[in-house]
Amino acid sequence: MRAWGGEQVEAAVAGAVALLRTATDRDWDGVAAGRLEWSCRRTAEHIASDLIAYAGQLAGRAQSAYVPFDITLDEGTGNAGVLDVIEATGTLLAAAVRTTPRQVRAFHPYPFRSADREGFAAMGVAEVLLHTHDIAQGLRLPYEPPAELCEDLLTRLFPHVQPCAAPWPTLLWATGRGELPGRAPVTGWKWTNPLAIPAGRLTLEGVTPAAARDLSAGGDGGFPWVEGGPCQGTREAAGMVAKAYEAGLHRPEWGMFVLVRREDGRAVGGMGFHGPPDEEGRAEIGYDLAVTARGNGHATEALRALTAWARARDEVRTLFATVEPDNLPSQRVLGRAGFTRVGTDGELLAYELRG
Repeated sequence: MRAWGGEQVEAAVAGAVALLRTATDRDWDGVAAGRLEWSCRRTAEHIASDLIAYAGQLAGRAQSAYVPFDITLDEGTGNAGVLDVIEATGTLLAAAVRTTPRQVRAFHPYPFRSADREGFAAMGVAEVLLHTHDIAQGLRLPYEPPAELCEDLLTRLFPHVQPCAAPWPTLLWATGRGELPGRAPVTGWKWTNPLAIPAGRLTLEGVTPAAARDLSAGGDGGFPWVEGGPCQGTREAAGMVAKAYEAGLHRPEWGMFVLVRREDGRAVGGMGFHGPPDEEGRAEIGYDLAVTARGNGHATEALRALTAWARARDEVRTLFATVEPDNLPSQRVLGRAGFTRVGTDGELLAYELRG
């Protein structure tokens, strides 16, 4: 899977600045930016503030709040100077993304209180694209960023939004800035960074639709795997995530996670849900582990952490799993995680964890 981060930040900033430099001689203070209450000038300054804030979160490894700083432009800075600041802060974010290890996460409030380097890069790109659109509307400039950049952004920050053939209109619709045939107007929205669940020696890292597509097609999903990984079960589960996303049925927290060792950042297996809980509050769990990583208690640690997370959700009443009769190691994992055998499901043994 190709890397996503610094290059995309730079591309988004370069495209935005190139357009806006054609209108630096116009009045940005007296013109509203699209549907926003801010002026075009205030919106441009906001882009720069967000880019430097995201760079600061990554560079400072902030864990519980935003790093308490902001930027202030010198008095008398013109529109061209604001664009210089956007270029500089975009470069700083791109550098922070490139130099931050992939397993590092820093504070961001919504929805799971953290994001990794790819998440901060994606949020920076979103700020640039969407607010450049707002400014361009106010200044009556034509603006449409590359479709590939928009599509990648949707798969990383808007996994709950069903994709369509036109990524840019979809992104505008998803953020309350446009309309899509057959879809109700969006009046409130937030983006979604993947959930990460600590599990002792592991971290369960949520898989985005972009990573799921790559895994299901035979790639690595952007994870450095131990020898023998990912297994076929992980690839099949990734395919389920990709199909749910295409159908508009994907709920990220009820999807798939990759098990990543904290000591070296290497992925050892996959675990997750076959979909959100049904109307009776039942959710199915599945998992597999690379052969070279078995026998170390990783599956048990991960399953205990994932079930604890799920059981804390109001919509969950029962977790269940099925396993082949001759798969004794997996049966022992389920038992150690608190599951009880309740019968059979076809040729498979059925296990449940209630409450």
